[in-house]
Amino acid sequence: MMIEPELIATCWTSAGDAAPMRSSERSPLDPIERVRQIAATGWMGLGFVLDDLRAIRDTIGYDTLADEITGSGLQHVEVELCSGWWKHPSEGWRGHWEELLEAAQALDAAFIKIGTDSAPALKDVRPLVAPLRDLAEEAASYGTKVALEPLPFGMIASMPQGAELISQVDHPAAGLIVDYWHVFRAGTSLDELQACLTTDMVFGVELCDAQEDVVGSLFEDTRDNRELIGDGVQDVAGFIQALRSIGYEGPWGVEILSAAHRRRSLSEALDAARLSALSAFA
Repeated sequence: MMIEPELIATCWTSAGDAAPMRSSERSPLDPIERVRQIAATGWMGLGFVLDDLRAIRDTIGYDTLADEITGSGLQHVEVELCSGWWKHPSEGWRGHWEELLEAAQALDAAFIKIGTDSAPALKDVRPLVAPLRDLAEEAASYGTKVALEPLPFGMIASMPQGAELISQVDHPAAGLIVDYWHVFRAGTSLDELQACLTTDMVFGVELCDAQEDVVGSLFEDTRDNRELIGDGVQDVAGFIQALRSIGYEGPWGVEILSAAHRRRSLSEALDAARLSALSAFA
């Protein structure tokens, strides 16, 4: 008998008609309704993007949301995303980071997701070591951690490169988000993934599926063409086993981000995403 995994509906899975890099990334859906539907459909956690968090802070307030999350039985909260953290604070990222720190503390988020700019991959990760260590130290002072998500179209472009950076940072509050889409689109094999990761550096995992070929740019493909698990051709079950083989025992995020998913009703989107993820564990 399979022990059912703890699944997290990452922010885009429950956001409705919202997408990364729009002028506003805020979901049109009511945040309390999102919490209730996520809990009712069997998930154990959820995520919110910064534009959602700003609206929540300025309307119902974080305390109301936190009470709803706790009362619904959800156990995992994620907040995202900060980029630019390696630059001088005058370049605008600092205010976003402080907003995410406030939200993470109020909602008891396990970590704050961070990324890098869409740019050629760095040849040397050393310039990012001290800024990331400082970020981790500050996150720890707020009772949370910082989780870097390597992107195949970003400055840290693969999990091996992300693992190299986290190893050099060497701080318990700095780790990685291992998103399977970013793994296979970067050309990283499951053997290479297992070789570069250690249990303590994996803070979160994200599951989805995709077709073999990229449609449009890599960013357009990740925004518009992620598939429900089982509807694509990727080895999601093998990826799960690879993470388990290095000792990962945490919850599993499910990030279904696509034009098709944005057209689904909230209940349909949550049911479809969760059932598709469970199929990979079976």
